[in-house]
Amino acid sequence: MKFVIDRAIPFIEGVFEPYGAEVVYKDGPEIVRKDLLDADALVIRTRTRCDAAMLKGTSVKLIATATASMDNIDQEWCKEHGIFVQNASGCNAGGVTNYVFSALFGTASRKSISLDGATVGIIGLGTAGSRVEETALALGFKTLRYDPWRAEKEGKAEFHDLDVVLAGSDVITMHIPVNASTRGMADADFFAKMKAGAFFINAAQGELVVEQDLIDAIPRLGPVALDAWCHEPDVNRQLLELVDIATPHIAGYTLQGKQIGTSLAIRAVARFFSLSALYEFFPKTEILEYQAVRIDAHDKTQGQIASLIQYNYPIFTDDFMFRMDPGRFNELRVDYRYRREFYF
Repeated sequence: MKFVIDRAIPFIEGVFEPYGAEVVYKDGPEIVRKDLLDADALVIRTRTRCDAAMLKGTSVKLIATATASMDNIDQEWCKEHGIFVQNASGCNAGGVTNYVFSALFGTASRKSISLDGATVGIIGLGTAGSRVEETALALGFKTLRYDPWRAEKEGKAEFHDLDVVLAGSDVITMHIPVNASTRGMADADFFAKMKAGAFFINAAQGELVVEQDLIDAIPRLGPVALDAWCHEPDVNRQLLELVDIATPHIAGYTLQGKQIGTSLAIRAVARFFSLSALYEFFPKTEILEYQAVRIDAHDKTQGQIASLIQYNYPIFTDDFMFRMDPGRFNELRVDYRYRREFYF
């Protein structure tokens, strides 16, 4: 067995070698087709483009990504050519949820906006969106849910039309995958249907948003927080200057999220190649920071909750570091100091 692995994946070095695997570690963007000619598996993050140009004529049978996103993988081509693809679904849900509420309470505090009685509109109720909803309800928010795929399977009673969510929400937060029907869904019409002064948070994928339409809409919106951008790592500098929070796609970068992502990728490889000793692999650590911390929000004011959240995740530090030099987008991601998750 030969595995090619992105060296930036934490906790993975040395895991497969005791089971007879030859392992090549490389920086994700530097993995090339030549590396894969005799490889059986490719274990990556989002920085390796897996398409026909990379994979055709190689011996790769499995691609496991230690991330929830698979936008860098041509899944249809892989399916047609017998390459099994497995992601780490849900691994970033806790981190993304922390990001959303740090952005929400942080900007509300800075701009003296009351969140009492606010409604959070959640676009996409997958693992991350569902965790956002759970936290919103725990903090006393009302929620409106838009997820046409779940609505079709589960019935429409628990979901709403997009127009209803946009018109009725004080906060819109994006948690939907990019596909042919969602690419560019946050366009001029989308923003025009939002409440004046509503928050807009995108910690999902940049291609969900038509950036020029968002630029045009910002004067009538409330605070805007963006973690995902079109054409990463080349971000729209005009848009960056206009938003309240700008970060380099690190919303899901928590210690717990990386543990989960790596463990799911390793388990996928283990099951594919019958490495039974690794079927239930999970990184071992006694470090306190690898355990999520609970925040008690009971009987707390909005300002007190904001302070507690910022103490556990000071999002404006990430914003400041990114604004200092947006050209360091990739570097800031690769060298990011994973933060500890919190929950309510």
